[in-house]
Amino acid sequence: MKNTVKETFLKHWKKYFDDAELPLAAYYTDDEMIPENEPSTGGCLFADLNKVRNGTPLRFGLASIRCPGGRRYSGFTEAVGEGFEYFLSYGIPGDLEGERYKKSPELVRKLMRESPQFVAPGKFLVFKRWDQMDESDEPELVIFFAEPDVISGLFTLANYDVAEDGVVAPFGSGCSSIVMHPYQEGKMDRPRCVLGMFDPSARPHVGSSCLTFAVPMNRFIQMVENMPESFLITPTWGKIKERL
Repeated sequence: MKNTVKETFLKHWKKYFDDAELPLAAYYTDDEMIPENEPSTGGCLFADLNKVRNGTPLRFGLASIRCPGGRRYSGFTEAVGEGFEYFLSYGIPGDLEGERYKKSPELVRKLMRESPQFVAPGKFLVFKRWDQMDESDEPELVIFFAEPDVISGLFTLANYDVAEDGVVAPFGSGCSSIVMHPYQEGKMDRPRCVLGMFDPSARPHVGSSCLTFAVPMNRFIQMVENMPESFLITPTWGKIKERL
C-alpha cells in the first residue's frame, strides 16, 4: 500500500477523530512471513483480534481459527457443525444447547441456503493495525472497533456521497460482519460499509460500548478523500469531537 494513503488517513483521523482507536487492516495472502496466530483457547476470533488491536500483527488460517463459524465466515471452509440448525435455534433437549438466535431450525436452514458462498482468496487472512502497515501490504478491508460517537461519524461519512444507503447491518456472526460481508461488498459496483458486532456470543470479547464498522478498501479510499469537505469540518461535529 502506498505510504501516501496510510499517512493521509492518519493525518485526517487525528484531526477529526482525535485519539480514537485506529482501525485494523485485513487482507488475504499466501505469504507466511507474518507470524501465525496460536489457536485461542477461547475459540472466538475476536479474542485473538484484541492482540492485533494492541499492536501484534497476526495471520490466520484454517488451523489457527478454532471456531467453526470463524473458519466458515473467513472463507476457509463451507462446513458447519452437525446439528447447526438446532444449535442456532432451540437446541436438542438433553443433547445440544441452542443459542436461540433463530426461532426454528427451518429458519436456520433457509438462512444457510440463501447465504452467499464465500471462498477465501488466499491461504491466510492477515490483520494489522493501520499504523503498522508497510508498502508490501495490500489491505482489502479496514475494520474499526468503535464507540457510538465514532460510529456516528463513520456512518455519516459513508452516506455523504451517495443517495442510497451506504451502510448495511446483516444478521450473522461477529466475524461475518468484519470479513465475509464487507469483502463481498468490495466486489460490488457500489460497495457499502458493514455495521456489526451485534452477535451476543462474540460481544464478551469487546467492550460494552463497542461496535464494528468494516469498510471495503475501495470504498475506504473514497471516504478518506471526502473527509476534509464533509460535516467533519462543521461546528456540529466539533461538539462531538470534544468528548471523544
